[in-house]
Amino acid sequence: MNIQIGRNKEVRRAYGIDEIALVPGRRTLDPQLADTRWHIGGIEREIPIIASAMDGVVDVKMAVLLSQLGALGVLNLEGIQTRYEDHNPILDQIASVGKDEFVTLMQKLYAEPVKPELIQKRIAEIKAQGGIAAVSLTPAGAAQYGRQVAEAGADLVFVQATVVSTAHLSPESIAPLDLSKFCQEMPIPVVLGNCVTYEVALNLMKAGAAAVLVGIGPGAACTSRGVLGIGVPQATAVADCAAARDDYYQETGRYVSIVADGGLVTGGDICKCIACGADGVMIGSPFARAKEAPGRGFHWGMATPSPVLPRGTRIRVGTTGTLEQILRGPAQLDDGTHNFLGALQTSMGTLGAKDLKEMQQVEVVIAPSLLTEGKVYQKAQQLGMGK
Repeated sequence: MNIQIGRNKEVRRAYGIDEIALVPGRRTLDPQLADTRWHIGGIEREIPIIASAMDGVVDVKMAVLLSQLGALGVLNLEGIQTRYEDHNPILDQIASVGKDEFVTLMQKLYAEPVKPELIQKRIAEIKAQGGIAAVSLTPAGAAQYGRQVAEAGADLVFVQATVVSTAHLSPESIAPLDLSKFCQEMPIPVVLGNCVTYEVALNLMKAGAAAVLVGIGPGAACTSRGVLGIGVPQATAVADCAAARDDYYQETGRYVSIVADGGLVTGGDICKCIACGADGVMIGSPFARAKEAPGRGFHWGMATPSPVLPRGTRIRVGTTGTLEQILRGPAQLDDGTHNFLGALQTSMGTLGAKDLKEMQQVEVVIAPSLLTEGKVYQKAQQLGMGK
């Protein structure tokens, strides 16, 4: 039902992940029986979690480790890794400056041009160590480097921007990337994003997307919602885009995975996104806390170094454990940020969902008090859910 906020202006209520809860059904099952496998671009993974293409989250080492652990990591091909042969001194600089100097430093560091030879080298390094080479480019970067990415042997390419559409208008002097043509010509699967609406998700699927990323502005280090005022809370955005996936599948027989991207911190967040219809999730800040992460305990958004309008910041996330502890356990923290696979399997078992398709069908309720009800002591003592 629409709500009128003023004369001639009706709006729809949208919900975030923190406002919903999952309802147990009539059966339960042992968590060991929960099948968490999923497919993206024809690649099967045990864990439906992707590490974001952010410079503080994924480098070659992390991409390989994530592959070995049953997940997936995406390397930013327009970031520090491809602008500098030796990226360690650059990452040290980013971690060392104060918050007032940070944006200026980032704009300076990212002014260094991307080196095509480093694109090929990073992909080769991942492949040589047995990792899945999933990489990310902006639409402009895809137009410029797409051929090299394919020739280098990448397995998946993500074309990402704050908002991606198939109906982009550009000045006459600029030729926009034709997403449909790009998907057709690339010899590898193309993931497109980001979007938050049924219509745009459907159009991206029609353009040939192997998967669609859903989420505008919910990321821990993203400031797009504050700077631009745009976005749709994730529970509603994921449900709307999942509806587009289902309708598109009914019409064509081609299944396009929906990936909830951004704003997910705990195992519960991941479970709720899948219950809203996501096939997988993309997360950044939880993996930035891994000992192996390149960010030195910091995390920053992809739009942070924009030379004209930064839409991200650097946050200190600290280091809480190894990547394996965060992804597969055993958990050393009690706040839901360790052992994501265990959390998903246990949630599925409690809800009686044997696989992810059944997880997408569980009952969801509006529950704004879910994270605060009865948690007075945790909040007062900053323990567990009160941190």
